[in-house]
Amino acid sequence: MKSCYLLKRNIGKKTRFQVILIVVFFSFHSTLSAGPREQAKKIHDRIVGVPPSAAILESMAAKITQGDALSAAYEAMDNKLFYSVTLKNFATPWTNEAQSVFDELNDYSATVIGVVRDDLPFTHILTEDLVYIGSADQVSVAYSHTENTHYQELENKQVDLSDPLNFFGVPQSSMLDSQVLPGDTAGVLTLRAFAKAFLSGGTNRLAWRFIGINHLCSDMESLIDITLTPDRIRQDVSRSPGGDSSIFLNSCVGCHNGMDPMSQAFAYFNYDEELGQLVHTPGQVQDKYLINSNTFPQGFVTQDNRWNNYWRNGKNAALGWRGEISGGFGVKTLGQEVAASRKFSQCHVEQVFEKICIRKPVSILDRQEVERVASVFETNNYSLKRVFAEVASYCMSE
Repeated sequence: MKSCYLLKRNIGKKTRFQVILIVVFFSFHSTLSAGPREQAKKIHDRIVGVPPSAAILESMAAKITQGDALSAAYEAMDNKLFYSVTLKNFATPWTNEAQSVFDELNDYSATVIGVVRDDLPFTHILTEDLVYIGSADQVSVAYSHTENTHYQELENKQVDLSDPLNFFGVPQSSMLDSQVLPGDTAGVLTLRAFAKAFLSGGTNRLAWRFIGINHLCSDMESLIDITLTPDRIRQDVSRSPGGDSSIFLNSCVGCHNGMDPMSQAFAYFNYDEELGQLVHTPGQVQDKYLINSNTFPQGFVTQDNRWNNYWRNGKNAALGWRGEISGGFGVKTLGQEVAASRKFSQCHVEQVFEKICIRKPVSILDRQEVERVASVFETNNYSLKRVFAEVASYCMSE
């Protein structure tokens, strides 16, 4: 109080530059001297979005005093708002083309929430026969393949998603009238919300683009590589757009030579806008893969759902692909390829960092921390809860 009084009393005698220096000093000193209670409150505020109760604050501060900031962060994650608000807002932009946080809860975002809550390997969101639903005693409308009322009711009733009795995982393939068998499922990639957003109309290339954006933090512009073979580019891509073949050779080919082989994994999938549901036709390639065949008749003709990862070579090898298999059949094996990459781990650490630290990791120390936490993520069974705890601990003194 005395320091504040003196600053106020003498402010008229100092230049504006001197006042700024003093304010910066006090702000910096305050940051450096933030004690366990201040750090505990910051962790709780960032993870949950609201201040902690007095009891929770004391408990978290005691853990930080004992050098266990991770346990303090886990205690904050016990709050139900971490699931219904923080994680919902974290996952929702992945579920729509506009990348809006304001979309309603759906089977995609709900499944991400459930996987984190149950501390399952986060790779499950791209690989497993899994969807999270609400219990019958909490919601009156059952899960539907044709509309989203089940999840709207979960959200509107503010059902406690932290309680496994209210909200739990079941096999996608077990749902009434499911279009997919266990071997066809690939986590969120074979759920209705994903299909509605990324498999509706078009050519299913959008599906691969948003897998890259959401789970590899890489949009097509950063993946362009004109050095790879173009043998899997479909017939609907002109080799001389506007009569200029150099446009194809220097631009178009750089996206399509990698994207077309990857998106072939979805060859048996579509979204029926009239019925409002995912459509799966095993063994039958969707018509959208064969459209505009006269654009370049010598182009690739899709005959099945075999995909290949051409980006294991060239500059995109830096994404850290793992394993010996560079291709497979269907969406499940594609999800496995993506989830096994180093970039999958780095990407989700970066996303948590931006969410919790409220800024991007830009400094050398930030980038080193992302790498460290990505390794912790992988060695701790791909626990995204652990990532939240690690990142919150790193940012708590800022």
